[in-house]
Amino acid sequence: MGDAATFPAQSFRLNWPRWLLLAGRVILGAVFVYAAYTKLREPWMLFAFAVNAYHILPEWAVTVMARGLPWFELGLGLFLLSGWKLRWFASAAAGLLTFFFTVMLYTYIKNPRTDAISCGCFGFGERLGPLTLARDGSLLALALAIAIGAFFAARRRE
Repeated sequence: MGDAATFPAQSFRLNWPRWLLLAGRVILGAVFVYAAYTKLREPWMLFAFAVNAYHILPEWAVTVMARGLPWFELGLGLFLLSGWKLRWFASAAAGLLTFFFTVMLYTYIKNPRTDAISCGCFGFGERLGPLTLARDGSLLALALAIAIGAFFAARRRE
């Protein structure tokens, strides 16, 4: 009788990396789905203004990015939530967040008037600043941890 009462606790202790991986992918997947939702519910031109404010892409690429990125984020978020091919989709999320974070950090350091730049993370209107950088840096760290954890979990199963 005592063994049955302690089974769930023992199971959690033995599988805590698995539970952390599950929690991380659900959180990151939900963030990507929410980011896509906020961009898709507004006219795509508003997001294009945010993308263009960084001054790193030609006009045609701004259009492609503004129209395509929200759908990519939605798909990526749904795949993260599902857990299917997690190591690959978590790696894609880490790569995308590395790009976003690098561009935002570069812009923040080089541009003294970042209050005039919309981050573009969750649609149009959020200003680029220290809190935005901290949040996106944390999401990048989470994506890297999930990707690494997923690769280790796959290695243990092989």
